[in-house]
Amino acid sequence: MAPSRRLSGRSPLVRQQSQITSFFSPGKISKESPSPSPDPSPSQPKEKKPRLVIPPSPAPGAKVPLTAAKNGHTKKVVGKRIKVFWPLDKAWYEGRVSSFDETSGKHLICYDDGEEEALDLGKEKFEWIGEETPRSLRRLRRMSDTVKMACSSADVDNEISEEDTADDEEWGKVGGEDAEEDNSDEVELEDEDEEEFVASSGRLSKNSTGSKRRKKMNIAKLDCAKKIKFEKNRERTASKASLSMTEINAAAPLSNDRRVQVLDSIGSTLTVEAAERFGKREAEKFRFLQEGRRDVRGRRPGDKDYDPRTLYLPPEFLRTLSGGQRQWWEFKSKHMDKVLFFKMGKFYELFEMDAHIGARELDLQYMKGEQPHCGFPEKNYSMNLERLTRKGYRVLVVEQTETPEQLEIRRKEMGSKDKVVKREICAMVTQGTLMEGESLLRNPDTSYLLSIAEHFRSLEVPGKGGVVIGLCVVDVSTSKFMVGQFEDDLERHWLCSILCELRPVEVIKPSKALSPETERVIKNNTRNPLVNNLLPFDEFWDAERTINEIRKYYSLSEHYLAAQNGCTSADNAGNGPVDLPDVLTELVNAGIDGSYALSALGGCLFYLRQAFLDEKLIKCAKFERLPCSGFFNNLQKPYMILDAAALENLEILENNRSGGLSGTLFAQLDHCVTAFGKRLLKGWLARPLYDIRSIVERQDAVACFKGAGLTSALEFRKELSKLQDMERLLSRLFVSCEAHGRNANRVILYEDAAKKRLQEFVASLHGCEAMIQACSSLDTVLTSTESTLLHYLLTPGKGLPDMCSVIEHFKDAFDWSEADRTGRIIPHEGGDVDYDAACKKLKEIESNLMRYLKEQRKVLGNSEVNYVAVGKDLYLLEGYFRYWTPKIKDFLSELSHAEAEKESKLKGILQRLIGQFSEHHSKWRQLVSVIAELDVLISLAIASDYYEGRTCRPVIKEVCHENEPYLSARGLGHPMLRSDALGKGSFVPNDVRIGGVGQPRFILLTGPNMGGKSTLLRQVCLAVVLAQLGADVPAECFGLSPVDRIFVRMGARDNIMAGQSTFLMELSETAGVLSSATQNSLVALDELGRGTATSDGQAIAASVFEYLVHRVQCRGLFSTHYHRLILEYEKNTKVSICHMACQVGKGVGGVEEVTFLYRLAPGSCPKSYGVNVARLAGLPSSVLQKAARKSNDFEISNGKHVAEVKISDTETDEGRTLIKKLLSISETWNLGEDSRVVTLSLLRDIQQSARWLVLGK
Repeated sequence: MAPSRRLSGRSPLVRQQSQITSFFSPGKISKESPSPSPDPSPSQPKEKKPRLVIPPSPAPGAKVPLTAAKNGHTKKVVGKRIKVFWPLDKAWYEGRVSSFDETSGKHLICYDDGEEEALDLGKEKFEWIGEETPRSLRRLRRMSDTVKMACSSADVDNEISEEDTADDEEWGKVGGEDAEEDNSDEVELEDEDEEEFVASSGRLSKNSTGSKRRKKMNIAKLDCAKKIKFEKNRERTASKASLSMTEINAAAPLSNDRRVQVLDSIGSTLTVEAAERFGKREAEKFRFLQEGRRDVRGRRPGDKDYDPRTLYLPPEFLRTLSGGQRQWWEFKSKHMDKVLFFKMGKFYELFEMDAHIGARELDLQYMKGEQPHCGFPEKNYSMNLERLTRKGYRVLVVEQTETPEQLEIRRKEMGSKDKVVKREICAMVTQGTLMEGESLLRNPDTSYLLSIAEHFRSLEVPGKGGVVIGLCVVDVSTSKFMVGQFEDDLERHWLCSILCELRPVEVIKPSKALSPETERVIKNNTRNPLVNNLLPFDEFWDAERTINEIRKYYSLSEHYLAAQNGCTSADNAGNGPVDLPDVLTELVNAGIDGSYALSALGGCLFYLRQAFLDEKLIKCAKFERLPCSGFFNNLQKPYMILDAAALENLEILENNRSGGLSGTLFAQLDHCVTAFGKRLLKGWLARPLYDIRSIVERQDAVACFKGAGLTSALEFRKELSKLQDMERLLSRLFVSCEAHGRNANRVILYEDAAKKRLQEFVASLHGCEAMIQACSSLDTVLTSTESTLLHYLLTPGKGLPDMCSVIEHFKDAFDWSEADRTGRIIPHEGGDVDYDAACKKLKEIESNLMRYLKEQRKVLGNSEVNYVAVGKDLYLLEGYFRYWTPKIKDFLSELSHAEAEKESKLKGILQRLIGQFSEHHSKWRQLVSVIAELDVLISLAIASDYYEGRTCRPVIKEVCHENEPYLSARGLGHPMLRSDALGKGSFVPNDVRIGGVGQPRFILLTGPNMGGKSTLLRQVCLAVVLAQLGADVPAECFGLSPVDRIFVRMGARDNIMAGQSTFLMELSETAGVLSSATQNSLVALDELGRGTATSDGQAIAASVFEYLVHRVQCRGLFSTHYHRLILEYEKNTKVSICHMACQVGKGVGGVEEVTFLYRLAPGSCPKSYGVNVARLAGLPSSVLQKAARKSNDFEISNGKHVAEVKISDTETDEGRTLIKKLLSISETWNLGEDSRVVTLSLLRDIQQSARWLVLGK
């Protein structure tokens, strides 16, 4: 076996299992550490005992077999079973001798886990074993022969002995539980993500308190491993830790109730197998977690102010703990609602109840022992953190902030008796505060964090009644804060709209302070968010405290910037007035009208402080007004309002089937090439424009990219096609400037965090350069367009920040490609002042040495005297012998200091460069905003090519005295539906006219079931959204006056969980329409009143329609099957009666067969032809025929009733004549068989004529 594998029988790459297990096993630690035996004995294996993950040290009496040749181990042993000892692993591995190479004298060993190795059996420790069924084994990889270990065996022993004291002195004592073995069949697993922590010099890092670990599982008892079939029908278990990111994104989060149950109770997290293994111990040892549970202040569940986030630990329990256990429980008892990632060396460990969550949610393997324990290496931190937070858990990251050496120094210098290295909480991560993870740069969807405050205003104050809602919405990944306050109605329609648009993944609210109605709205209009209840005032701050805390943040920021810029008055910075962002200044000056928005911001800041993100985010935060919030000027309506019902019914952002993007307006328009462009498009769709000037500016820009600017637009898209999510990448870079949380200097990290940050920095520079070049590719567009929007966006110094000089500065500072390749920045001259000064000092010393050499040559009279280097001894004068003069020694001392100063400046240069880059954070964000807007404008131009049929640029006209609100469309198509998706036939465009001078403002629409009424309603509403978005519309021509709000009541759905029936939901949405619609609104109501009895439904529909037509006087479409409404409005000039045309024929058994024409036609439809839909649905023919007869009976009955009503009302001779004729025929029919001279067909014709006359046909 290779010598590199022989290191006194100990593996420098393996941390002993006992180090971790004994950390949580105080009761089984032996009083004396058994001395490790230097050599194992293969002749004394324990029968019927499974191997430990890291077996005990080998026995001293092992015998080394003779060489293969001497013992005749040649071809004779091929096929025999063998057990080979690996000293690095201190373990025996079984396999079979598969062949013998006579040339090399080596046997090829095929191990039971599939690995093969050529061995000289004469130089190995091995043992022949009898034939038995091979067990699947996985083991640590052997050190490659190419890895050169420069350290001696003694060095390794010393280093490992230092590691043994890294976290707990008791780790050095081999616990009894590690020496014990049970009779279960176990499998040793090689960590799939292991690293060979070997420095380039070949020596191990002395700071390594942990390295490779092998996992171990009990096949019979554990269900957290999956079986993978290999060739030859063999199976072995494998960890599922390398889950793909698509699986991460698809992970369904736990419900809040289930999440609390899982974190609250150990037993609820156990599988059946795990319960058998750990259940008894946990039931006995953790009784204080069950019946006698109390919070840290001694309050029990049900007591006032009981805090379930904390746990009281009984003194008798604490006395049983080791120092390491006590440290873990101190963290856990204050954060029972979180999963702890507890750093131990190079691994994050999960213990007790957290281990069960790790095993179930992260597919980690339980370690050996009676206590639940699992973990993963540091390099898997981001992946596992994201997987757990996506499933709705809070994760508390506890980092190691002290090395074993620092612990020893502290114990010696300060007399400390601590046995455990220091650890600190460095992060609290949830789905709403997640900033790391690969999917963040690939998935453009935003995970919003929402904080809400509520106040009821007194109804006695005129104009100030109702509910006031304050909101703060944060996108942590982009450092964006949206703050606002507004008055809402009792149904919280405004709040519903915001929640429906944003779909926050996390909600922060004051505990027991929100009204039941607001709580219901939050629950019903979100998708199972993580809810955080904060204590009012103490944690959820009021406006006054929030203002004070914000000023502290910006005061510290100003002090920091002053110090960075070398300002002499840095100590006085922040004592004067603090400049706050404009939005916050407006809220502060608004007084009571901004206080609840500030309170919501305060709750959010407190929560971010717990996550160690407050200072990071605030420094470079972008504050915006919450769209449509109350401190906008009411006279200026920048956006059209789409409430929750409109967004859902029109499927603007999500479809109603799965909540996905398929079939939505967003999916139709989304041709953006950047992730931040996609997010901006979603915002535009949720808030179309209302201001005519803004709409026209967008239309001009879109028209330019469809015409003369098309070529430039395609070049622009090509430049950005491979661009990363720059908005998030830049935000992550700005945040990394501050040494907080895991970025703090005191945190012990083993992965090269600086190299990762350098790669992100270089990627940001490349991305910014690409964005600037992309904008340059559109310069030619400005000469061919008069679009004021494009001129603003593309003119440097206006919308487009002039950042070329900044990019050139960083290009001159260092070689980007070289830095990305090597992971190290070597600045060019002039790139960094401090580094240049250090280099200059170094060159001066080297020049002095060369001058001194010339002087010595003159003194010695020998021009051949020169400097030589021997090993580490530099600048030795070499003549007849080599020596240093006192002067040279002084130069070397100066040289050493100068080199150390240069290296120091080199280490800090990355942070300084990022700091310089971040000073322009507002301009970089502005550049991203410009790129996003251009990307969306080009996307809108491209989207029009995907419509079917003709498209047009809508004409927007302002409402004035000579002009009334109107909407006119000729040949209106559908933005999403195409003929190729409809099967047979093609989509039928329609002409629609609503409003205008002397024209009806409402369409009363009838037609057969499935005739296209709902489609027409959606079609018109979507066309209005497109028009006010600034996009083209699928129509021959389209014109309208701006719509301030679209109301859509469509479809049937209930909310059983909220106790709301289908009809109640229908009327609740209708109530919102009646209370909020204005003259400039567009209302689309589909079959109102169908959720109750015909009489009630018809009465409600008639009353609502009358209110909209005569009181609100808005534009709208009202589809109905209540034909009685037609009678009431047939002569009303404010209403246009239309129907969806169809052709009716007779089918089998007299059942009517309807051909849908999908064409909007004037007049009403005589009936709804519901039996035809029953036929299409496949109901039996007998049922259809009976239904048709009953329908005719109902129609005859209703027809007589209508005729009687019309006799008393109509004054037309034609009506009287027709009805008298019909009555005469009826009387003749009733006289007898001989008198029935009128055929049945004639009677039906007359009946149809009468009905059409009565219905105004």
